[in-house]
Amino acid sequence: PARLGDCRMSMKLLALFLVPLAAACSSGPIAKAALDDEVRRLCAIDGGVKVYETVTLPPGKFDKYGNIHIPSKANAKADDKYYRQWDVYYYRQGNPELSKDHFQIVRRSDGKILGEAIYYGRGGGDIPGPWHDSSFKCPDPTKQPSLESSIFIQEKAK
Repeated sequence: PARLGDCRMSMKLLALFLVPLAAACSSGPIAKAALDDEVRRLCAIDGGVKVYETVTLPPGKFDKYGNIHIPSKANAKADDKYYRQWDVYYYRQGNPELSKDHFQIVRRSDGKILGEAIYYGRGGGDIPGPWHDSSFKCPDPTKQPSLESSIFIQEKAK
């Protein structure tokens, strides 16, 4: 009888150790790597910037850094010729999450989409701790031109 009690106690201790370990693995490095692979797969299908029409604008439309700022559809004024639309789709919510960001630049006069950018991302999936969760995005937005700079070209001074 004493040995049976020792065995039960050992099983309880083992369960106390394995349950948190299994939970960490299900939302930790293994799940994170699987989601990163899925981000890469989806990105290869339709990720990145696609330009359907370019627009040449006078230099006065650009800031001192050569950027143009297109308002969101919700913030566009009646006289804004273009607006930006952004939709987020969640394939998996929680921790970790998998999402798709879809940006479009639209010409107001005819509703034509001038270009779009699609990014897939994973957020979280790390072992819990006091640090910020990691993330992974594809394509890497820091290594390609923005949607706006791909569509809007600054007119050369005469």
